[in-house]
Amino acid sequence: MNPTNLSKEVYDAVIIGSGFGGSMIAHKLVNAGKKVLVLERGDWVLRGPHNWAENASLDLTPYYSMESPYRATAGGNKKIMGSYSCVGGPSVFYGGVSFRFREQDFEAPEEIVGNSRAEWPIRYKDLEPYYDMAEKLLNVSGEAGADPTEPHRNGSYPQSAALLSEISGKIKSAGNELGLQPFPMPLAINYSENGTPKCIKCTTCDTFACAISAKNDLATVILPGLIEKGLTLLPNIVTTKLMIKNNHVSSVECFSKSENQTRTFRGEKVILSAGALGSTHVLLATGLDEFNPGGVNIGRYLMRHVNAIVFGVFPGKADKENTFHKQLCFQDFYFGHSSISNPTGKLGCIQQLQTPPVGLVKEELPKPLGSIISPAVQLLSGLLTIAEDQPQFQNHVSLDWSEKDRFGLPQLTISHRYSERDIAAVNALKSKAKQILRKAGAWFFYTHSIRTFSHAVGTVRMGSNPEKSVLDKFCHFRGIDNLFVVDGSFMPTSAGLNPSLTIAANALRVGDSIIGNW
Repeated sequence: MNPTNLSKEVYDAVIIGSGFGGSMIAHKLVNAGKKVLVLERGDWVLRGPHNWAENASLDLTPYYSMESPYRATAGGNKKIMGSYSCVGGPSVFYGGVSFRFREQDFEAPEEIVGNSRAEWPIRYKDLEPYYDMAEKLLNVSGEAGADPTEPHRNGSYPQSAALLSEISGKIKSAGNELGLQPFPMPLAINYSENGTPKCIKCTTCDTFACAISAKNDLATVILPGLIEKGLTLLPNIVTTKLMIKNNHVSSVECFSKSENQTRTFRGEKVILSAGALGSTHVLLATGLDEFNPGGVNIGRYLMRHVNAIVFGVFPGKADKENTFHKQLCFQDFYFGHSSISNPTGKLGCIQQLQTPPVGLVKEELPKPLGSIISPAVQLLSGLLTIAEDQPQFQNHVSLDWSEKDRFGLPQLTISHRYSERDIAAVNALKSKAKQILRKAGAWFFYTHSIRTFSHAVGTVRMGSNPEKSVLDKFCHFRGIDNLFVVDGSFMPTSAGLNPSLTIAANALRVGDSIIGNW
């Protein structure tokens, strides 16, 4: 089919973005017999031995793109930041962590909500069957009943958890000695003999594409099957504007990087899933804040968790087996703890982390310091602290129309600052992480604050009050009759856990709603 005819074709649904929201809602629509087009800004990620190389960590690859740079006026790890884009979205490079939010996360307490008036118009029970479905689609491994804060579930995980590595065993024993309850993290990684590639427990998983396709990312386990069923997926397509007529998205304007020309696509339904930053970019560039009764909130309440890594420096090589060991989680402090007085209430979780890739250490540290220090990386083993951050109106993204990229999009600017409570929460978790690592044998510590926006959520939040939220409970964009948003931007609060499985489950739920009301 030539480009001219393709541009004139009308689809049942045009989905912008192939990450967790886009792929999962595509799963629902394609399997309901709908004619679906997915537009993806990035390209397919080639798999092979090159994915094991030092320079194959995400930020060192072409999939961390500077073609439409973001400007961070406050809160970024750099003043000018790139964006992540590839078929399958960040799932291709993530660590596979697949947590359900807790029941209480959907009734966020005052210490988190503050004056933001954030509220979830849905409850855990609304997502529970879709969590089940998402776990099956991603073939998540885990151990039901081991998580002390685990929400209700209808059965076991699709796969059992993998055996612990030696360093993971040390961390687990240390936690147990401190009276804690470490448990295997739920991971979307294939450990079973099921006819697909089985994990070989290499050390290049988190921030790397899987060289053998054993990580159950969307480009591996979801999208190829949908394409076989009729899904049209076009990579290297940058969405620049939604054309609006009579409060309806009449067409989607794009730029094809591979063809170096503009393209136009039409769909009865248009579904944005370009990420909390990317979807907001398109909405604001289109001027859709003027159509929505809560339009002033578009781009506001940006959250990203307060993430920090506490590395323990051990007297010898920490990971003597040289194997995968992002395996354990501590939820003992999720809802607060009697030993923590500042702050009181919800905090977040502590997760075991893989020893950092040498190539990334060389790249991030000033030269020649990176090359000098990188051999010492083998002495490190880390714990990632994820503290729930408060939704704040002043944390936002906006547009600078004086700077445009080659596609004609205005530059997105980001301004983000943590609240005092946010900082207190992560400091409390860091202190606990040090206790665990010290008990496991670490001599001293190095803490690295994560200032990327990999867990960005909240910029197009859902809610029951049209003036305080942008989306209704089914992620319909108020004011435009055929527009939906299903990436992490829909979240009113961030909870204290990785957002991917909740984005996936919600997209499946919204897919059912759209089909039921077609």
